Amino acid sequence: MTNTEPEPITIEPTVEVERPVMLQGWYNLTALHWQYEPSVIQALLPGGFTVDTFDGVAWVGLIPFHMRRIRLPRTPALGPLSTFPETNVRTYIRDENGRRGVWFFSLDVSRILPALVARVTYGLPYCWSSMTMSEQADADAQIRTYTSRRKWPRGEASSSVTVRVGRELLKSELTELDHFLTARWALGSSFGSRRLWANIHHGAWPLHVAEVLHCDESLLSAAGLPLPTGTPIARWSPGVDVRIAMPRIAGKIKG
Repeated sequence: MTNTEPEPITIEPTVEVERPVMLQGWYNLTALHWQYEPSVIQALLPGGFTVDTFDGVAWVGLIPFHMRRIRLPRTPALGPLSTFPETNVRTYIRDENGRRGVWFFSLDVSRILPALVARVTYGLPYCWSSMTMSEQADADAQIRTYTSRRKWPRGEASSSVTVRVGRELLKSELTELDHFLTARWALGSSFGSRRLWANIHHGAWPLHVAEVLHCDESLLSAAGLPLPTGTPIARWSPGVDVRIAMPRIAGKIKG
């Protein structure tokens, strides 16, 4: 019998990945999130995945960060091939058993080989882009800037984000929405007519206050999303180390 009740939102991992097929580090991460109508997001998901909502609202994130040391277990990282900037556009989903996960509309990276490998193995919509990351001091704060311009597949898609990083939030200051947007221990994807599901393990995200100084992006519209409205919720994190499991077939795409 299918359980449609979603998993509870927890700050600690709900799954173990004892035999990962991929090890990664997600560092210097900025997360900008906008509200969307759930029906708008649901229309972009394959049948069998349901948009996850918080107080009846769907959320879409623009997430630039520094991918570090992608590697297979028990193998060394491959220098520049394993460490590079990434910017993804994502939303939040539940599967037919109520498990919570992430759905990626796009993932832009500055290395074409990892983009091609991830498309083939995980069915994820990786793209090849020219990207930069920089930081500068501003009194007691750090200014972080991320840029991305897509090169393949061709099309107008770019982003330029600058944030001022503030103090770290205490655990007692984190909101239920913070947990909803960050405590995700799986990803969903599609490959042909199949839905895939892969468990993810990492520690709880250390989150900092962040102020958006500049945001000019077209990655959301390139993913088929309406232009976002309003000021995004912003957070910054120094990052976490990640263990990713083998993707499993979750069923056929419905509809």
